Amino acid sequence: MLLSLINITFEFGARKILDNASWHIYLNERIGLIGPNGTGKSTLLKILTGEYSVSSGQVNRSKNLSIGYFHQDLQSLDTNDSILKVAMGAFEKALQIGEEISALENDLAAHEDEKKLHKLADLHHDFELAGGYEMEYKSAEVLEGLGFKTVDLSRSFNEFSGGWRMRVLLAKIILQNPDILLLDEPTNHLDLPSIEWIERYLSNYPGTVIIVSHDRFFLDRMVTKIVEFSQQTLNHYSGDYAFYEQEKEIRNEMQLREYENQQDFINQQERFVERFKAKASKAKQAQSIVKKLDRLERIEAPIAEKAKMNIRFTVGRQPGRILSTFEDVSKSYGPIEILNHASAEVDRGDKIALIGANGKGKSTVLRLLSTMEGATGKITPGHNADISFYAQHQLEALTMENDIISELKLCGSEKTEQELRELLGCFLFRGDDIYKKIKILSGGEKARVALAKTILGKGNYLLLDEPTNHLDLSSVNMLIQALNQYEGTFVLVSHDRYFIQNTANKIWEIENGKINVFDGHYLEWEEFKKRKEKEASQQKQAPVVEKVVVQEKVVATPEPSKNTSSEFKEKQKEEKRIRNKFNKLEEELNALKAEKEKIEALLAAPETYSNKVLFQQTENNYRSISFRIDNLQPEYETLFEQLMQFES
Repeated sequence: MLLSLINITFEFGARKILDNASWHIYLNERIGLIGPNGTGKSTLLKILTGEYSVSSGQVNRSKNLSIGYFHQDLQSLDTNDSILKVAMGAFEKALQIGEEISALENDLAAHEDEKKLHKLADLHHDFELAGGYEMEYKSAEVLEGLGFKTVDLSRSFNEFSGGWRMRVLLAKIILQNPDILLLDEPTNHLDLPSIEWIERYLSNYPGTVIIVSHDRFFLDRMVTKIVEFSQQTLNHYSGDYAFYEQEKEIRNEMQLREYENQQDFINQQERFVERFKAKASKAKQAQSIVKKLDRLERIEAPIAEKAKMNIRFTVGRQPGRILSTFEDVSKSYGPIEILNHASAEVDRGDKIALIGANGKGKSTVLRLLSTMEGATGKITPGHNADISFYAQHQLEALTMENDIISELKLCGSEKTEQELRELLGCFLFRGDDIYKKIKILSGGEKARVALAKTILGKGNYLLLDEPTNHLDLSSVNMLIQALNQYEGTFVLVSHDRYFIQNTANKIWEIENGKINVFDGHYLEWEEFKKRKEKEASQQKQAPVVEKVVVQEKVVATPEPSKNTSSEFKEKQKEEKRIRNKFNKLEEELNALKAEKEKIEALLAAPETYSNKVLFQQTENNYRSISFRIDNLQPEYETLFEQLMQFES
């Protein structure tokens, strides 16, 4: 075990963040730490690093444990060193030995000394062990994987924007190879190619990785365990995010059933007490029940986290069939070419995701569509196209002296205050938050207000630049629901693949100055790209393969198979084996499902809750059987598909 939290409690002033929470972290784990914004995930990471001390409980760390922590506050670093040098700072020991070698070599150049020569040889050996001879190559490899070009490596760190600086610091922490790597929103400043690269890199990372992320695809591909921060405690799930969602739903159903049954039991007991407390013959029994209820460990009602957005977004007027047309459009900034004689069309009802590496011009294309920016060629807005544009640079257009609810009322959406409150709740503004002045909000909070305003407008054509930034997973799901209800057309830029997959029905990829249009969802586009790459690879190898095949035909002609009868018998034998296995598995599943129904009946019985031992045993049995059914179901479906192939 690398690190353990045992029954810890942590408080900020009067606010309790964690209450009697536990977590054991082992070698080579891949963990996703999730929870709504503001619950304390970043605080928990600081407890793991030792930056914060707990109020009570134990924090145990293994000897010589090294922890690397990547977080957004790192970008305060100010240096004119090259980004390669900043990344190489990960090899602190090798750099220190390198300085000793340099000083000793200068000394030996002036005065030869046999002892110093031996020491120099030892230092070179230590330098090699510390990775000194590989540090420049490895640093360059990681930086280029995160999107930097070779020519960028010698540029000053301070020349780059905040997002690119964060990539340099991410590279440095990765190169340190700590035992535990803590990553707080690592994909926030990465484009799709860089996200895919870091997925491949972390898949082979030799230590434990703990990730806080709102990127569903990233979590599903990277983690094998979920730790959920909820109601001041930590809940543990063995599986990726998709498994967590399914298991969470089962747990919530069970908890709700347990809560309702316990409430029925409490109500029955309270009615008995109320009825007989004044009756002499029953007063003692009533008093005993009161004491029993006082000692009873109350079950909390589960929190409904899959909230639905109950606001329907209206479209002011119906646009024409075409909302935007690009004809032979070219756009560049100095030597940087964005579009080169590109053509495309946005039709009514399109839900388009603009994708491509950073610097390819996705945000520029949005501005061209909005007619905020010009280009050579022809860009034609459609008939009755009412554009609502959301982008980070528009935050300053908010009225700073307004409070949040007043700012939303300016949209003219004719929504009631309660409806506006519901919408603001979806964007993480709850209770009295809605009366905060815009001027005191953080950048992320302003972005959420601006996004809410964009969605509330009556535009029939939305242009959205990174709308999921600053939203938690629950809010991203609500935004997906809202956009799926939206009757207009939209074009969006996002690096959140789950968001793209669940909102867009068309992909625009900017590549080599052109807009490549793919009619379909993101995962279909991914498969299409892989297929095209495979075909291109096969075509390169085709001439060599063709020669070999021709030569084989000349040398010998293969004889027809004489084993038809034997193959048929083998096929029958295989089918029989699979059918027997399928029947056996079906019987086992039916038995487990019948047992599960019996346990559910027990869980529905109020008397189960009056016996704590019986309740815990029943609950454990239910979880065990549910787990076994979930594990057997995929094999059952696979065997069924195999049998269907034999029958086809």
